[in-house]
Amino acid sequence: MARIMAGVSGTSWEGLALRRARAAADPDSAPRAVALPASWEDGAAEALAALAPGSGPVSLPALAEDWIGRLAARAVSLKLLEAAEAEALARALRALLLARRGAPGASLWRNDAKAEPRFVLNLPAFLDEAGGFDHAAYAAATGTAVRALEVATGGKATRLRVGFADLAGLLAALGLAYDSAEARDVGTCLSALTRGAAEQASAALAERLGAREPAALLWPAPPARCAVPGLAAAARRALDAAGATQGLRHAGCFALTVPDAAEALLGIETGGLAPAQGATRLARDEAGRVAEQPTLAARRAMAWQGERAMALLAPMPDSAREAMEAAIRPYLHAASPVPAARPLPARPLPPPRPAAAHGAAHGTAPGLARHGQVWRVVVGGHRVTLRATHAATGGLAEIGLSAGGKEGSGSRGLLEGLVRSVNIGLARGVPLSDYVGSFAYARFGPAGAVEGDPEILCATSVLDWAFRRLAIAHLGGEEARRLWPDPSPEECAAEAAFTPGDRGPMLPLDLPAQPSPAARRRTLRLVG
Repeated sequence: MARIMAGVSGTSWEGLALRRARAAADPDSAPRAVALPASWEDGAAEALAALAPGSGPVSLPALAEDWIGRLAARAVSLKLLEAAEAEALARALRALLLARRGAPGASLWRNDAKAEPRFVLNLPAFLDEAGGFDHAAYAAATGTAVRALEVATGGKATRLRVGFADLAGLLAALGLAYDSAEARDVGTCLSALTRGAAEQASAALAERLGAREPAALLWPAPPARCAVPGLAAAARRALDAAGATQGLRHAGCFALTVPDAAEALLGIETGGLAPAQGATRLARDEAGRVAEQPTLAARRAMAWQGERAMALLAPMPDSAREAMEAAIRPYLHAASPVPAARPLPARPLPPPRPAAAHGAAHGTAPGLARHGQVWRVVVGGHRVTLRATHAATGGLAEIGLSAGGKEGSGSRGLLEGLVRSVNIGLARGVPLSDYVGSFAYARFGPAGAVEGDPEILCATSVLDWAFRRLAIAHLGGEEARRLWPDPSPEECAAEAAFTPGDRGPMLPLDLPAQPSPAARRRTLRLVG
């Protein structure tokens, strides 16, 4: 652990103990040298590498001062804040970042003017030494975030995005089960406090720059009490103070947003109101081995709750998140982001269709009659053969598809594998319409005009023709043509242009009008 000078004199960065590390934004990126506070974990180093543009060395103090100084200068130049107020804003932003209590999203770190800026507050970082929640510091931090985003948007935005994260980590440290009524009361009071403090800051800006919106007067009353001492009363005071203002600068300020590297820099492990995914995670130990280790939230909760912390951070059902969102939603100015889709639980496949004795005796597939259909067409100049075998009930039971041409063994193998997977699905009861919806209008060569099929005149690929042909034959011709009509000739021609035989030069080359000498020598001459 080395103490190195941050190179930023006269600020809270000066004399800060930093450590050097090599970290990469993701496994595919090359590691870069980073310098960050000595007590911050390796995950923060990786987040710092992701937040810094470029691929060279990066130091947290220098990178942070870049956007903090830019905000302070812009606040004065646009006359959004006085010089003293801009300097106070810069000090407050440094303090929030050093305490890991709050930071702007990645777009502000990267100076991405096209992205909408946001600010996230780390709820567990506001725990005090007695195990309570510092609601006064949290309200002040919310106001700092509103002013920072007002400057970042040049005073033009009508809506800002200030939100909190790691609610699950805070609740675990407080000893509250995420799916309990007590936890929802805490979440409701936190949301009410966030909205009230944000609207107070917006009203203060409106006094200087002009109000755009009337003060909000209607919202649900927060709980009269909750498990965190003083939080319910602070939320009520914040809402009352916001309602007593003369007008607001913004139509909305409080929004939970999708997390990015800024959350990881602050040590946040769950975005917004999301429940924890568990108390442990796979990480490398000091010897470089991958092992299961407690999360940051688990280590924090264990300091207050002991072994009970592991149960408090256990994964929760979707219904618990939905109940928490319902409690918080009335105070949000924008809908919370949709959670990532979870895979459906595994379920046993239905049994295959029973084998038919006659078909088995003749070597055909189980459950199939001996009759079927065969179509032979030309798609984009390539011969294609489609076979459909009918089950005894008359429905489609099995298909076969082959394409002639110059395709290699790899392409033929992929097509055969796809056909096998389709046949397995048909045997297990997957509707043909699901396959048609997935493969109709698939775009790859060969593509173009279809010769030999009077009902399909052009196709964007062999699969497009094959599955639309099956739809016409087995799902009702008129309805299938209505649902999956022919693509335009331009769509087919655009894809046909990607076939190797038709590919033109990739660069705008000016070719000579006369053939080269080598080409001339290849012409035949009569020699006497």
